[in-house]
Amino acid sequence: MAANKPESLAKKDLFEDMGRQVEGMNASTEDGDDQRVVDEIESLCMNCHADGMTRLLLTRIPYFREIVLSSFYCPHCSFKNTEISSAGQIQERGSKYIFKVENADDMQRSVVKGDSCAFRIEDIDLEIPQGRGQMTNIEGILAGVKEDLAQNQEARMEQMPEAGAKVAEIIQALGDMLEGNKYPFTVSAEDPSGNSFIQPSPTDARHKYTRTEFVRNAEQNAALGLGEEGPVDGQDAPATEMRPEYRAAGGLVGGNEAPRTVTTNNVDDDEIRENEVYSFPASCPGCTRHCTTNMKMVNIPFFKQVVLMSTVCEHCGYRSNEVKTGGEVPEKGSRITLQVNTPEDLARDVLKSESAALLCPELGLRVEPGTQGGRFTTVEGLLTNFRKDLRAQAFGLENGDDEEELRAAADSMEIEKKRTWEDFFATLGEAIEGKRPFTVVIEDPLASSYVQSYTAPAPDPQISVEEYERTEEEEEDLGLKDINTENYGYTEEKEQEQPTTSE
Repeated sequence: MAANKPESLAKKDLFEDMGRQVEGMNASTEDGDDQRVVDEIESLCMNCHADGMTRLLLTRIPYFREIVLSSFYCPHCSFKNTEISSAGQIQERGSKYIFKVENADDMQRSVVKGDSCAFRIEDIDLEIPQGRGQMTNIEGILAGVKEDLAQNQEARMEQMPEAGAKVAEIIQALGDMLEGNKYPFTVSAEDPSGNSFIQPSPTDARHKYTRTEFVRNAEQNAALGLGEEGPVDGQDAPATEMRPEYRAAGGLVGGNEAPRTVTTNNVDDDEIRENEVYSFPASCPGCTRHCTTNMKMVNIPFFKQVVLMSTVCEHCGYRSNEVKTGGEVPEKGSRITLQVNTPEDLARDVLKSESAALLCPELGLRVEPGTQGGRFTTVEGLLTNFRKDLRAQAFGLENGDDEEELRAAADSMEIEKKRTWEDFFATLGEAIEGKRPFTVVIEDPLASSYVQSYTAPAPDPQISVEEYERTEEEEEDLGLKDINTENYGYTEEKEQEQPTTSE
């Protein structure tokens, strides 16, 4: 009985806390107005054109962010409809999630499909276009698509037999997926607003879950209602100007400061010189207004030339920093393995290119290519950035380092998932603080990543570099199969245009 007392007290406290929350929903304010969690609005029923009721609820989704849930019900014809809309701001970049469904548990992964999100079932080339927002799971989306396609299928078979037969194949494939007879299959969600989501898990194997960000194009910005204050048609971009901090005579900033590189504006020169900062006009991915991108080419000892790029928008505060590697495409990829045993190893410089994947087996950390773009930092800085990004994804935070928001979001999680994430971040924190040895493996199909050696040019005993043959999937993802480096100006059309000669 004594052993069970703490558990019973914990349950009692839990129910008392829930009771206080319910009482708080029904309590009155000092002004006498009721605190209503759900707003109710009379709305026209689009089915019978009578008056129905729409209920709106502002809530926060664990692992994601704030949303507005709307539910409509008509008491006259029993028509129902539910939708979800983002209550947050449009993100600076769009996002794309790719997830491989391998078992029944994966079918229960939560999905937030915003109204600007395109959801695809890759294996059957089926796309759910932008439209009504949903908050469901993968099983719910598949079941909803199957139900929608099954409607009017008999009439479709009579009127358009060929189209009906193709739809019947898709319905059958969806049924097999729902029954678990078609594992594995891949789904993706691409949202230019960055407000859609597929739930992650720290136990996901490599290539099972991928999240990437992308810069919106002009059409996507226009569809989201952005860019209204941008340049009008026919208006030229502003002339490139030298950055103010480089205008001092002789490249000096201040009285006795060391000389700094003078910015040149000749970005159209045939040759870009090292250690010179170039500036050119660009469009801000956040607000689409004009901003400036600064570029500098530097040479990393015992590696290669890289290009540092930085964009700062004075209008909305958008900032981005990326590292681009140059040179020709190597014949093979590279796999760099670093043994991190001491705090000094955490201070090693690391260049992780945009095409590189990172793996730390002891920490259970896997980072797919494209995550955070190209980065030139230290081992500690790299892990810290990944921790911040993963916290933001897992708990739905704008800032992954906000401890108060982190605790509040974690309290709304399921106990088992909360424990899994806490154990994962605790292990990652010990590694960042130098309390746990671990291994860093950077696999780059373009061989454009780098880890600083403390013994260069002699081999470093803690670093091993090996080459490997790229897979066909990597070749396809990088677009290398579409590159034609020989006779690229000579096409089949030109060959047909040439007159044939006869003897």
